[in-house]
Amino acid sequence: MSDHPGGTSRGHAADGSVAAGGDTDTEADADIETDPLRAPPTDRSVPELLRFGVVNLDKPAGPSSHQVSAWVRDTINETLEAVDPDGPSIPGVAHAGTLDPKVTGCLPTLTGTATRAAQVFLAGGKEYVSVLELHGSAPSDLESVIAEFEGPIYQKPPRKSAVSRRLRVRRIHRLDLLERDGRRGLLRIRCESGTYVRKLCHDIGLAAGVGAHMGHLRRTATTPFDDHDLHTLQDLTDALSWAVDGDETFLREVVRPAEEAFVHLPSVTIAPSAARAVATGAPVYAPGVIDLSEPAGGTFDSGGGVPGPAADAGPNGRVPGGDDHGGADTDPLVVCYTPAGSAVCLGRLVGDPDADSGVVVALERVLL
Repeated sequence: MSDHPGGTSRGHAADGSVAAGGDTDTEADADIETDPLRAPPTDRSVPELLRFGVVNLDKPAGPSSHQVSAWVRDTINETLEAVDPDGPSIPGVAHAGTLDPKVTGCLPTLTGTATRAAQVFLAGGKEYVSVLELHGSAPSDLESVIAEFEGPIYQKPPRKSAVSRRLRVRRIHRLDLLERDGRRGLLRIRCESGTYVRKLCHDIGLAAGVGAHMGHLRRTATTPFDDHDLHTLQDLTDALSWAVDGDETFLREVVRPAEEAFVHLPSVTIAPSAARAVATGAPVYAPGVIDLSEPAGGTFDSGGGVPGPAADAGPNGRVPGGDDHGGADTDPLVVCYTPAGSAVCLGRLVGDPDADSGVVVALERVLL
C-alpha cells in the first residue's frame, strides 16, 4: 500500500540517468544496485523481511510497551548481525498504541523502515476484553446502562496519561456485557483508537450509581490484526535463533511482510516508474496510476467524523444527539503499491485516479 507517477522504463534509475562510459552489462548492474523498489512480499530474504516487517506480538504483563519494543529491536539487530553482517541494522520498531505494563494482548509491531507507517494503526479500531469491578451490587438494568455508552462519548485522559488532558470525543463501536458474577462484569469493547478503557469503566460505574473501576484488561484486536495469530516474545526469540541456524520456516510465520499491516486501507497500484519517482519525493500523478481498490474486507469500526466541540457532554459523558457528527471531512489515507504488491508510500487521495493529469496522491510517508 503506497504511491506514485509514470513515464520511464523499469530498467532505468529514478532520474532517468545512465552511467556514463560503461557497457550495457555495467549499466544494468548499476540500475539493479540503485533500484529503490523492494522485491515482492513473498520473495524477500530474511534480512529484507526483518527490515520491513510486522510482528503481531502478544504483550505479557510486566514490561512496558517501550521495553518490549526495545527488546524486539535489539534481538532483531543481533540476528541481522549474524545473517547479514554487511547490511544495516534497524534503527527502531513502532508498536500500535501503548499498553500499560499490567495490560496484555495484541501489540502489532512494525520493524525497520516499516516504522514510517505507524500511523496506519490510527486509521483502524481496537478491541478489548476488560473486567468491570463494581463497587456495589449490580443494578438490575446494568446491561441497559452499559448500552448507553455505545456511540460517540466525551473522554478526558487520566492524570497519569502521556497526552494532554483535554476533553475529546471517542467512538465506542460496540459494548457488550459477556458475563456477570456478583460485582464483576466481563466487557468486550470495540472502540476507536485512543479510547481510555479505564475511564470508560469509571464512567459506567457512575452511571450505574455504585461506582466502578477497571480490573484486568487485555487487547484482543488492533485493526487489521486480532488474537487469532498472536506470537509471544519467546516465539520471536526461537524463530530468530532457528533462522540463524538456517531454518526460516517459523520466522516467516512470526514476522510477516509489513504490507499485511496495511490491508484495511484503500490501495492505489502505480507504475514502477511512478514508484521510483515517489522514492525521490514526487507525488503520485494521474498518468502513473494503474488501479484504485477498496479494502477487501470490512472492519468493526465504521469510521465517521468527530462531533464538534460546541455541544456539552450529557450525563455520564455521553454526547447528546447520538451519531450526529460535525467536523470537516479529510482526504482518505491510502497506500500505494507496485504491480508486484510491494508498498511504496502512504498518502492522501487528493485527486481523481481516472484523470489524465494532476496529482492523485499527496505523499505522507515514503516507505522505500
